[in-house]
Amino acid sequence: MSVQLPDLAKKLLDGPTFVTLTTLRKDGSAHSTTMWAKRDEDAIVFSTVESRQKAKHIARDPRVTVSLFDADNPYNYVTIEGVASTTREGGPELIQELSRKYTGEPYTNDEGTDNVRVVVTITPTRSYPHH
Repeated sequence: MSVQLPDLAKKLLDGPTFVTLTTLRKDGSAHSTTMWAKRDEDAIVFSTVESRQKAKHIARDPRVTVSLFDADNPYNYVTIEGVASTTREGGPELIQELSRKYTGEPYTNDEGTDNVRVVVTITPTRSYPHH
């Protein structure tokens, strides 16, 4: 069952707010990474490389948590639990969009590599806004 993103999460995801994604390792321990993201309606969307640990963790166990905070007031933050799904469709395009959003420049780190870019979509199941 999905839930709507709180207004604070929408505001932060619409801007260049870094998010912290937490996935689960095989032993159940947490693995967190800070990254670029955006929203698509009430879903959180980001791009990663298929061979990275976070993608492997999601493929094995799609339960994730995302945390984000307001850089102007770090006491305003949101924690979102959800279920992630992955597709190869649109991966290269999304990393370009996110790079322009966060840096104003094209993304070039994949050039000359055999990276397979994927899009990860997180459907929120629970959210905890804090003000």
